[in-house]
Amino acid sequence: RGFELPAQPEGEGCAVRWLCYSALLCESNPPARAAAGARHSIFIDGEGRLSSCGKESGLTPGLLGHGEGVTRLNTPTRLPSTLGGERAVSVSAAQCH
Repeated sequence: RGFELPAQPEGEGCAVRWLCYSALLCESNPPARAAAGARHSIFIDGEGRLSSCGKESGLTPGLLGHGEGVTRLNTPTRLPSTLGGERAVSVSAAQCH
C-alpha cells in the first residue's frame, strides 16, 4: 500500500523539508510546532519531544542535535531529551543556529 505525498505548498521552497514534515504528519503524534533553517528542520510533537532532519552546512557541526558525527538525516529523527522530563514548547532555527 503506497503513501500519497501531499502537494508541496506554494511558497515552500525546500522539497526535503516538506518531505520531512509530511513524514511526521503520518505519525500517531504529529508535530505541533516546526522551525526551519537553511538546510535543516526541527519539530516538536504534541508531547513536547523534539525531532530533526536535514543536512549540516559544514560550518556548524552538530547542528542537527544528534552529535558531531551526524551530518545528514533524510527523515525526522527523535532527539535525545536533555530537558529532564520537561516538555519543549517552542523551537527556533536559522542558517547558523
